Amino acid sequence: MSPVHRTRQRTAPGERAADSLSFALDRTSPVPLYYQLAQQLEAAIEHGTLAPGNLLGNEIDLSVRLGLSRPTVRQAIQSLVDKGLLVRRRGVGTQVVHSQVRRPLELSSLYDDLETAGQAPTTRVLRNERIPASPEVAAALGIAEGAEVVVLERLRGTHGRPVAFLCNFLPASLLEPPTAQLESTGLYRLMRSAGIVLHSARQSIGARGATAEEGALLDEREGAALLTMRRTAYDVTGRPVEYGSHVYRASRYAFDFQLLVRS
Repeated sequence: MSPVHRTRQRTAPGERAADSLSFALDRTSPVPLYYQLAQQLEAAIEHGTLAPGNLLGNEIDLSVRLGLSRPTVRQAIQSLVDKGLLVRRRGVGTQVVHSQVRRPLELSSLYDDLETAGQAPTTRVLRNERIPASPEVAAALGIAEGAEVVVLERLRGTHGRPVAFLCNFLPASLLEPPTAQLESTGLYRLMRSAGIVLHSARQSIGARGATAEEGALLDEREGAALLTMRRTAYDVTGRPVEYGSHVYRASRYAFDFQLLVRS
């Protein structure tokens, strides 16, 4: 079957969005048809062609239009339901929930990355105060244990849904960002505006299950998969200026790697 060609356009939330999409399915490829369809639907969600709230339409109608079996279409949709990109709602149908945030591994802030991707970031500040530095924080920032640091706890979201819980520590002598500014922009942007020039960072990435408290904050069940990130950022003089310990919903967030071959 030759690819289906249709005009591609954005649809308003609540509309049957799949009717406006074009799909190119290669029946001669060893890649399963359900996977080809799922990948193209996921790309449409990621690029904003399918927006949160869009309805995907009836599985039967979609299978007839594409010349696919209903089980094939159902398997493609289910794979995106499992990823948290689609949800089946009784009496409504299959609906786009959100696109997964894909973040490059570079020295940038989550706020800037979300804004660049058109994800309309939101921030709720849960904590902004001075505390004595713990041994871990002191070691990361190169200060004495017990020295004062500013701790920032924030819940970052997009499209009305939480994405990450961010905990950052700054030397108290460096910067004390106002809560109102933290809720309207990113921490690294505030640091740059204060004349702090970020140069490099050491970062480690891991994964674990959500605690009950984290699940409540991130709208996940206890034990749900979370990505973790710890980062110490340095300015152009090599001074540690920020230490962060973040957790991200694995269903909505991914880190992108580019790997180069060493000659």
